[in-house]
Amino acid sequence: MSKPDFSLYDNKWYSSGRSRLVEALWFFFGLPLLRSRLLPFSSFRSSILRCFGATVARKVVLKPGIRVKYPWLLSLGAHSWIGEDVWIDNLVPVTIGANVCVSQGAYLCTGNHDWSDPAFGLQVQPVVLKDGSWVGARAVICPGVRIEECGVAAAGSVVTNSIPAYEIHAGNPARLLRRREFRSHKNLLIESIHESASSQQTAY
Repeated sequence: MSKPDFSLYDNKWYSSGRSRLVEALWFFFGLPLLRSRLLPFSSFRSSILRCFGATVARKVVLKPGIRVKYPWLLSLGAHSWIGEDVWIDNLVPVTIGANVCVSQGAYLCTGNHDWSDPAFGLQVQPVVLKDGSWVGARAVICPGVRIEECGVAAAGSVVTNSIPAYEIHAGNPARLLRRREFRSHKNLLIESIHESASSQQTAY
């Protein structure tokens, strides 16, 4: 029976798409600034990512502690939120749509290893989060996963298969929990009026 032999490992085929100099500039200068908790402004973090080739749309919220492997392989849609200590480990493209929330400590993984290969060969696949989707706190999104429009990966889940639109998946491995349904603004307004009236009646 064969056993792993890491001396055979060879990832020379892989390229990040930038030179070693650009990678070094990012790791030693750009990434520390992005992660800094002394710089509270999302606009500043967006500018850093853009300087290194990321596509960042308007009104993106970027919290302190975010880690991005290669910004030139990252696309962020408008009004998306990336929480504290999110790790975007993008060896290949990660595409995040508009109005997407990636909560604290989530891990977006694009690289894996072939466990059947004695050389433990590297495998890479992109990750896509479509408009309106949500990755809960501490969730792990595995290589090749797509979370379709308004899909949800619940907090702490390990997502190994793509999540269809408007479905909420939870657990390890993540499985369908329920459908995601939105209340209309009209219904929310009516509920707010009823709650306000109830509190006033209680006060009297």
